[in-house]
Amino acid sequence: MRIKYHPKDKFDFVLFGVVLLLSVFGLIAIYSSTYNHPTAHGNFDKQLTWLIVAIVILFVTYLLPPRLYKIVSIPLYVLALLLLGFVIVAGRKIYGAQSWLMIGPFGFQPSEFTKLAVILMLAYWLSRKEVKINSLRDISIALSLGILPILLIMLQPDLGTAIVFGAITLVMIFWAGIDLFGLFVVLSPGVVVFASLFGLPAFILALAAVLLGLIYFKRNLFTSASIFIMNIAAGFSFDYFFKLLRPHQQMRIKTFINPSADPLGYGYNALQAKVAIGSGGLLGKGLLHGNQTQLRFIPEQWTDFIYCVIGEELGFIGAIIVVALFFVLFYRLLDLATKSKDSFNSLVIIGVLTMFFVHFVINVGMNIGISPVIGIPLPFISYGGSSLLANMIAIGIVLSIYRTRKERV
Repeated sequence: MRIKYHPKDKFDFVLFGVVLLLSVFGLIAIYSSTYNHPTAHGNFDKQLTWLIVAIVILFVTYLLPPRLYKIVSIPLYVLALLLLGFVIVAGRKIYGAQSWLMIGPFGFQPSEFTKLAVILMLAYWLSRKEVKINSLRDISIALSLGILPILLIMLQPDLGTAIVFGAITLVMIFWAGIDLFGLFVVLSPGVVVFASLFGLPAFILALAAVLLGLIYFKRNLFTSASIFIMNIAAGFSFDYFFKLLRPHQQMRIKTFINPSADPLGYGYNALQAKVAIGSGGLLGKGLLHGNQTQLRFIPEQWTDFIYCVIGEELGFIGAIIVVALFFVLFYRLLDLATKSKDSFNSLVIIGVLTMFFVHFVINVGMNIGISPVIGIPLPFISYGGSSLLANMIAIGIVLSIYRTRKERV
């Protein structure tokens, strides 16, 4: 059934306005952080050009019918996997990860667009009527759809992007209706692995929590024992997989646990970022007047550490405005996902929300010292054409869904 809309009800001006404001904050921070830089002073012009292009593509994406995204989900997913495989063979290595493909003078990261392909593919699979989310077969297929690109990305290697894919997969499976026990089974190994980062006592405490959870769910002895053994194996295998990481990735994790362990090396950026944010005070030092920013104490501060530029030069007020804008973005996406009449649409929006939220939490966490430095940009704010374009396409898809939110695909 076709539903008539008031013209003002076909476009979410609040969502678009928030994205535009975040992009403006990004341009301001990029301009200030590169103004006195000998090689990066042209990044502002590049980002402004990419923003204009990205907004045009956003509106093109907005005008397409949501059912089209369902139709192209499988070919886009296959294409994304092929590009991830190709970048491992012929990609260009930047910042320690072979994750860039070059087309003449232009370069892009396939992993940024693969996030959208995975979101669409998972939404297509999980919204199928014949899929039973609590069946072992169907949940395994859903997990495999998310794990396959993670394996390819880890070969680059790009730990931060792999974490984003893992979060998108788990949250979308949860939103599809997995029961509490199924969620416990999926998440508990990750919790145990994370706890093992902090040593044997934390590892034992996490296993005790898993044991209490198994007692609470009261499953049969074989099922409970299998899950507990799986968690023990996950914890003990962490050391093996940790050794597979590149030395710089290992050091980033070690300096997350103890930043002062290498204050002039891998812990340097995190410590300097905290100094920058702390020195900004309430109102900041003013644009082009931040000591850490203008004296370039933080390398590549227009990308992963751009939030500390905002904190130093625009102060607590500027930093909290950015956080508030992100929470408005998250609320609008969650509200639309909840009210959407179509399961595919709802899952797509939740996937986009998760993508933005994980980027936000990890990036801001890196800047204030509560998460490891793993190379995650801040959506709409950090410098980067691939990231900005992919994020704007994601918003365009959401706005397209908003336009037909009361209909079923």
